[in-house]
Amino acid sequence: MRAVPPVASLSLETAPHRRRRRVPWGAYLALVPTLGLLGFFAYYPDINGLVHSLTNWEPGFSSPFVGLANYRAMWHDSLWWESFVHIGVIFVVAVTAMWVVPLAAAELLITLSRPRWRLFFRSALIAPLAFSPVIQVLTWQFIYDPNVGVLNDFLGKVGLTVLEKNWLGNPSTALWALIFINFPWVAGLPFLIFSAGLQNIPTEIFDAAAIDGAGRWKRLLVIDLPLLLRQVKLLFFLAVVFVLQYGFAAYIATQGGPDNATTVPVLRIVGVAFDAGEWGYAAALSATLLIIMMLMTGLALFIGRRRPLRGAP
Repeated sequence: MRAVPPVASLSLETAPHRRRRRVPWGAYLALVPTLGLLGFFAYYPDINGLVHSLTNWEPGFSSPFVGLANYRAMWHDSLWWESFVHIGVIFVVAVTAMWVVPLAAAELLITLSRPRWRLFFRSALIAPLAFSPVIQVLTWQFIYDPNVGVLNDFLGKVGLTVLEKNWLGNPSTALWALIFINFPWVAGLPFLIFSAGLQNIPTEIFDAAAIDGAGRWKRLLVIDLPLLLRQVKLLFFLAVVFVLQYGFAAYIATQGGPDNATTVPVLRIVGVAFDAGEWGYAAALSATLLIIMMLMTGLALFIGRRRPLRGAP
């Protein structure tokens, strides 16, 4: 009998070679307005900041060239480097607790058997994304208020008056109070990404795991987490960008205090520029933060790059 070639090899041999459709060069002209706006509002400010970081910049006046003097001053700025310690603490929490809780909620959501309940809880957990972050910070600022705040009032009613504090006014608790804003961190972008990722996993895989006797924890470690690796890489990239740009919540709630306990790099730059009037030095700090952000995001993209399978061409 004549051997029948495999279907895959047959399809590869007989499939016609697809030619890439050439796009008329005039279609690229549609990108010119977008590139022009991007260059003016994105690239020009960055390049302008890099240039002014080498000067004693005074807007509206002459800006004498000072070379690397601003960068040398940065090395001796203890508050600048202390702000990165605060950012490091925020980053660790952002990639641990702020991921664990949404992942647990997404895992519980897919176990619901009725689609209506899934839709209801998914909508309830995604809806807070539409709320203004400023309103959320102001709400938590009221919760932390030492006089009329809900938190101290609750502690007093349950007999834990010894734990009552000025949460945002105490250097030992201010940073953690900021981190706990929006607790329990379940309603947000990580939940949305994890939920979408779990929904894209074929149900046949879950059924096969159940037949093999895999429990909830084993399924999470062996099936869910490996298949959610792309979502984890995306969230890590977004966490790097978000944390390095973090500052609005600290500015609204504490203005970097008390005793600089909540100062982050963005607030340090704002203070140097608008409070001290050292615009050239602020430009050097901004340029340094930009370089650090580019290195961190580049590292995140390199780590998240998909490696080809062994034996693949």
